[in-house]
Amino acid sequence: MSEVNVAAIDLANRRFQVCAGDRGGAVLFNRVASRAKLTQFLEAHEPCVAAMMACATSHYWDTSLCASGMTCD
Repeated sequence: MSEVNVAAIDLANRRFQVCAGDRGGAVLFNRVASRAKLTQFLEAHEPCVAAMMACATSHYWDTSLCASGMTCD
């Protein structure tokens, strides 16, 4: 399987939509994840760029993403 270069995360309360792409722009997967599964995903994958919308929970997830080694801007 190709390496994840970008992870686009749609934040929510209980279910999160995660779409991952490679360097060429191909979609590797697009799935729904629970809060626990999202945390496991962040810990299991190599560092990559994480894109998410700005909302009330984005600061929490930004801190979690940076702690797992993903690029945070």
